[in-house]
Amino acid sequence: MKFGSILVAVAEGGILAHSVRAGRQMLKKGRVLTAEDIGALLSAGIAEITIARLEHGDVHEDEAAAAIAAQLGGKQVRVGRAFTGRANLHALADGLAAVAANRIEKLNSIDESITVATVAPFSRVHAGQMIATVKIIPFAAPRTAVMRAENLLCEPAIVLAPFRRRSAALILTEMESSSPASLDKTRATIAQRVKNIGSEIVFERTVAHTIEALSVALSEAATAADLILVFGASAITDRRDVIPAAIERSGGTLERFGMPVDPGNLLLLGRLGQADVVGLPGCARSPKVNGFDFVLWRLAADLPVTSADIARMGIGGLLKEIPARPQPREGATSSVARKIGAVVLAAGTSSRMADNKLLVPLNGKPLVRRAVEAVLESEASPVVVVTGKDAKAVRLALAGCAVAFADNPSFSYGLSTSLKLGLRQLPENCDGAVIVLGDMPATTPQLINRLIVAFDPDEDRVICVATHNGKRGNPVLLARRFFEEIESIEGDVGARGLIGTYPELVCEVEAGSDAPLIDIDTPEDLAAYLKAHQ
Repeated sequence: MKFGSILVAVAEGGILAHSVRAGRQMLKKGRVLTAEDIGALLSAGIAEITIARLEHGDVHEDEAAAAIAAQLGGKQVRVGRAFTGRANLHALADGLAAVAANRIEKLNSIDESITVATVAPFSRVHAGQMIATVKIIPFAAPRTAVMRAENLLCEPAIVLAPFRRRSAALILTEMESSSPASLDKTRATIAQRVKNIGSEIVFERTVAHTIEALSVALSEAATAADLILVFGASAITDRRDVIPAAIERSGGTLERFGMPVDPGNLLLLGRLGQADVVGLPGCARSPKVNGFDFVLWRLAADLPVTSADIARMGIGGLLKEIPARPQPREGATSSVARKIGAVVLAAGTSSRMADNKLLVPLNGKPLVRRAVEAVLESEASPVVVVTGKDAKAVRLALAGCAVAFADNPSFSYGLSTSLKLGLRQLPENCDGAVIVLGDMPATTPQLINRLIVAFDPDEDRVICVATHNGKRGNPVLLARRFFEEIESIEGDVGARGLIGTYPELVCEVEAGSDAPLIDIDTPEDLAAYLKAHQ
């Protein structure tokens, strides 16, 4: 192909390389210039333009794009008309786009004039959605390159695997501590997922989280459905755990436990009779895309899902940035874009101390200032300090600290009044709040950061509690979803009620020291702390 600047007078039949205005007329890039176009350009005073001319062995951009696109797309794929060197391919149904990535890579390496872009392999797509595009970069491609592309595409490199209707069974297991509200949420989320792929739940059971009860339900489900989904009251942690053991007791087999997709690691895939069985990870109760979707989509599209297939899902399997798991390393910080505020409760009456314990100096600093400075050095922001008794003195003790104050006139009615007031002061964009007691001198920024790192609503880690050697203490991090419920708490009660009500949502974070258990309530507590830390 010839390309370059030329006198307008001899440019007829050339392909215009750049759009140009000729009087009131705009001649667009790619236009084959006619005698009338030449006259308009000359009349506009344009003497020279840049054009391209095809030579022997060149294939016009539209012809080349159309030829490649026609062989690129397979079943359930519509190939659009080529225009300006581009031909788009669209899905004809809802399903998964099966892409032969290795052949697309080879196709894009034939010649720089030929480019093909597709959606990622096994992407979920909707009817009418563009799933690939062929673009010829210059105005023509070498015929030899086009022929090599056509030979490479002797079989289509992108096809659409449409979803087919599956009859699904949903089995939920429960323990005595299971929350009915949590079960309802889980049931609704999974049912919506099944509906979104054009399938339907035709069988549903809620049974005890035991091998015996679950194996009976699985046997019943296998006669009613060809896809069995099991969501356990407790996450699967081993191939010998309740859900896999129940599948095997029912006569089923296990294909794979665990997958390199996060969230979704704890997924189990098996087979019972003619039914596929999926032991769901905890993230299945979240509406966000996770590893369960990867498997569910393939099953609905009648694509193979073997252990090897799941093993290959790790590339692209990190669906969101995930920091360390519930026990983060010392000093770890969260890379997840979650905003966590802090409420420091400093309104108590100090009824078992002669003076306000929050103002007692510890190694040169008032007790409350030590707690607040630990919060300010952490990732929690903003920080609200709730005052009550001796509010002015507490404010003075915190002079220079970048905190917001909330004075609680009802502090004598119990800790709950301060907690509610503090949470109301946090901005609406806070995803949660870490609750810190002002009388706990051993609280550190690192411990608060551990709670923040462990917090993950997608994994149902929405109540994070600092612990030591199995004993729960403080601080506690709560998701915003609980703020409204806290408004109904009365008396000298904090988050303990929520921890008991939603045990399946609690994440214990080991502090590595007894910091979560140390608070100063009496003169003896103070003396013991000073003796141990001086």
